[in-house]
Amino acid sequence: MILHLAIRADWEQAKSSGNYPWSTRGILVVDEGYTHCSYESQWKGVRDRFYSDLVDSDLVLLEIDEASLTSEVIVEQLGAAPEAFPHIYGCIDIAAVVTERPIV
Repeated sequence: MILHLAIRADWEQAKSSGNYPWSTRGILVVDEGYTHCSYESQWKGVRDRFYSDLVDSDLVLLEIDEASLTSEVIVEQLGAAPEAFPHIYGCIDIAAVVTERPIV
């Protein structure tokens, strides 16, 4: 299971439209080339680094079943990342999201 931290409004819109185009906050997959994800041990650091100005209720943590994705997942350490993270080389398939966890 991999995780993706999403802005709640973006995720709600994606469920209605059937398409979640976001790589990470403010960046589309078409521009970045992949969707940023994390493991359970990593997501809080991502929240602290990139989403600290948002309140918890503005966010949702998506649990993604890798086997249900139509795009490849590659675990890699890119740029200045402190460790390797999973990246989906495409958009998140809505059906691959098995749980929406509130941020607490």
